[in-house]
Order: sequence, then structure tokens, then C-alpha cells
Amino acid sequence: MSNTPPDTAKPDTRMRAILQRAGLINTAADATFEALTGGVSSDIWKVVTPQRAFCVKRALAKLKVAADWQAPVERNRFEVAWFRIAHEIVPGAVPEVLYHDEVEMLCAMSFLDPQHHRLWKQELRDGRARPADAAAVGQRLGLIHAATANNPAIAAQFPPNGIFHAIRLEPYLEATAVAHPDLHDALFALSKRTGELRIAMIHGDVSPKNILLGPNGPVFLDAECACMGDPAFDLAFCLNHLLLKCLWNPAAANKFASCFDALTEAYLAEIVWEPAATLEARAASLLPALLLARVDGKSPAEYLTTDTQRTHVRRCARSLIESPPARLKDVLATWKKEMQT
Repeated sequence: MSNTPPDTAKPDTRMRAILQRAGLINTAADATFEALTGGVSSDIWKVVTPQRAFCVKRALAKLKVAADWQAPVERNRFEVAWFRIAHEIVPGAVPEVLYHDEVEMLCAMSFLDPQHHRLWKQELRDGRARPADAAAVGQRLGLIHAATANNPAIAAQFPPNGIFHAIRLEPYLEATAVAHPDLHDALFALSKRTGELRIAMIHGDVSPKNILLGPNGPVFLDAECACMGDPAFDLAFCLNHLLLKCLWNPAAANKFASCFDALTEAYLAEIVWEPAATLEARAASLLPALLLARVDGKSPAEYLTTDTQRTHVRRCARSLIESPPARLKDVLATWKKEMQT
């Protein structure tokens, strides 16, 4: 989440009343509200009172994208559950949940000062791509997956509900098949496989825009896609962004590749619930499809603005979907070769 210029608007009276009942504000007059940007799926506000600063987030039924992208607002409940469980596993890896309203599907959480918490996306954009940061992300993600894998008590908090399909599998994998009908069977097979696996608690949106680099390590934000699922999805989803950043900042491409390797190695070292090679093979086969989805799915990467960039993605991704690799290093090698053409 990043700040917009100061905004004199306020959230609706219902939200303000909820914050009062929760004891987070005394009256609306005692608090200042500032709209925050950084996502398409929720209204997010920074609230400042004489006592504290915090964020309020309310899920939207229709996401703020050009495509007609609907998603159940109940995902807010699972985001809160992900935050609370992840905090128990890796304290400090998520914002503190201050309050959750089950009816309005909104939550209040601690505000993390951007002076001390750098947004990883901005760091990568500016070429500050440090393998140590990537390794820390991979390790924390692996720890969370390891602690929740094959855990019935955790699984009970994330019953099957179709949300992950609605906000990840359909808009990314299945929508992309419309633009590439010859890959329809392959993309739908990946969607089916990913949707059927309930191995560990996954975040579902492990993206640099949702990761802050804090003084005590990375902090994960925006877990609206949280569910019991395939941990390979989280790994592939994050690595996808490191590949795409090579097109955003070509001068730092070698640094992004080093981050790709560091994150992969740190994550795979934490796998204890299944053979690491088995999970890596799923991630390696899924990654090209996610790559293609950021060009031809419902959520295209906003910084891929030229036909040349999109051609690189399509050519590399299509070749890997047609001949799926078993190792993530093979995906990276193919991507590097594409960048040289």
C-alpha cells in the first residue's frame, strides 16, 4: 500500500460508525482519513487519531480493473485468518490485526511507516534488487507453508469456497486461454490441478507490491486470496514478478536473476512436507502460464506497455507451456535467452 496525496474525503458513515464501536476512533472529527492506493480489490484508508495511526481495508465486490472481475467479499475473512496464523509462525511478518468486522467484511490493521518499511516493488523498479531480500522472502514464505502443510486445524479455517478460483485461477489462467485457444487444454489443466490441491495455507498474491522490506525482515500485505492450496502457486507467483521486472528495468536484469535464484534456493530449503523436486516441478510448469497471464489475462502488468515487451513474454511463455520444464532454473535460462533476442 502506498500513499496518495492528502485526501479530504472520508469513508462512508457506516465504516466510521464501526470504527467508533470498535474503540479505534472516538468521533469522526477526532480522526483524519486518507485514501491509500496499491490494490484493485479493496477500499483502503489510513486513519490517524491522537492515539495511533492504522489502516482500514474493506473488500470490494467488483475489482477496479477494466475487465468485469467479480469476487466474493468474504475473502476479507480469510485474509484476516492468514494474517493471524502467519503472525504466530513468523512474528512480524504481517501487520497486526486490530479489529475485524464479519458483517461489513472490513479489517483494521497496524500502519507501517514507509520511512522504515520500503515497498519491494519500488526497490526493484529502481534497480535495488538484493538477493538477501529475496532470500528472506523465500525463507519466510517457506516457513509459513511448512507450518501449515497437512494441518487439519488450519484447513478447517479455509473451507473450499470458490474464491481462489474467482480471483486467481479464472482471471489468470482460464482467461488467458481465450487469447490463446491452442493452449486451452494446457492452461485449464494447470488451473484444475492447482485448484484441487489443498496442501498448505497459501497467500495467493505474493507480489513485490504486497511486500514491505522492514527493519526486521519482509512483511507480507494483502492476503485476500488466502486459502488452503498448492504452495507451488505462491512460489511461482512471486518468481513471475522477478522475471517481468527485467522488462521494466532491463539494466538490472542480472540482479533480478540473482534474486530469482536466491528466493528459489531459500524457499526450497524449507520444504519438509513433500519432496522438494515434486513441488519445484509444479512451480516450474505453472510459472510460464502466470507469465503469459500478465499480458493476456484479466490483470495485465501495468508496466508492460510496448508490443516488444509483450512479444518477449508471449514467445518465452508459450514455448515453456508447450514443453513444461521440471526445474525453475530452466525457466530462468529460457527467459534469459529470450531477453537476448
